[in-house]
Amino acid sequence: LSELSRKQQPFFLITGFRKPHLPFVAPKRYWDLYDRASLPLARFQEHARNSPDIAYHGSQELRKGYSDIDDDIHKPIPPAKQRELIHGYYACVSYVDAQIGKVLRQLDTLGLTKNTIIVLIGDHGWHLGDHGLWCKHTNFENATRSPMIIVPPGSRSGKKLSAPVEYLDVFPTLCSLAGLPIPSELDGKSLTSLMKGVVSDSATWYAVSQYPRGGGNRRLMGYSLRTRQYRYTAWYPWDMAKGTVKAFSPVAEELYDYRQDPLETVSRIKDPRYLSVRNSLKALLEKHLRNGQRVKDNLPVAVPSP
Repeated sequence: LSELSRKQQPFFLITGFRKPHLPFVAPKRYWDLYDRASLPLARFQEHARNSPDIAYHGSQELRKGYSDIDDDIHKPIPPAKQRELIHGYYACVSYVDAQIGKVLRQLDTLGLTKNTIIVLIGDHGWHLGDHGLWCKHTNFENATRSPMIIVPPGSRSGKKLSAPVEYLDVFPTLCSLAGLPIPSELDGKSLTSLMKGVVSDSATWYAVSQYPRGGGNRRLMGYSLRTRQYRYTAWYPWDMAKGTVKAFSPVAEELYDYRQDPLETVSRIKDPRYLSVRNSLKALLEKHLRNGQRVKDNLPVAVPSP
């Protein structure tokens, strides 16, 4: 930053941090910030009712890489070891937070903060025992939801937005904030209006993620569509060579209502009260995948409380 500040021209700097990623290693002072015995465990550690087995995995990244973790995927991780893992995750988050603070302080020291756009993102979420899962590699909320903080120059207070957005939106947002033309071939959308509290474009009302399962001729791709209230996931036969869906006839489906069930304990895919929501989101996801871009359709009608 010191070198870039002397050049008197715009710069773009990316700073990457590996933590909080396995192994959970951080200086002792960051572990000391937390009382392990008081750290909460995941409230729901079972498979969601009516959900397909394909939605889950054996947490192999954790179980196969560490000698103090039982590699038997059918054995739950003991509560004491869960708390140790959660403790390590928290310590690593705090450690990275401190490193980010060093970068921000240097911007202040060099007088660059007032003319710098700051974006903080993480590449994915992380399971800490919910659904019996650890690590990532799923289409559930805790794996697909990740941090995104955007700070334009002159910002004085933050706003928390609930609109589903994607990392595809970072590039056009940076262009807009920097006063640059947005390339027409970008799939993302500038979030500047949304950041100002203007929710007028229906193209920002859902986000899509994906994660595969299986191999060879049994390869499946799970596509998950998230609105403010719902998550619809469809597992399609996948053509590895072409990188496309073989047929829009899902092998399995899931539907979660976060307003009624924020922990994803029940898939509503077989609930007749959610039939219209399921059909609407299924059609929307297929349309999205066929078009290769966001679709400006109306939101499904909310389902009344049981």
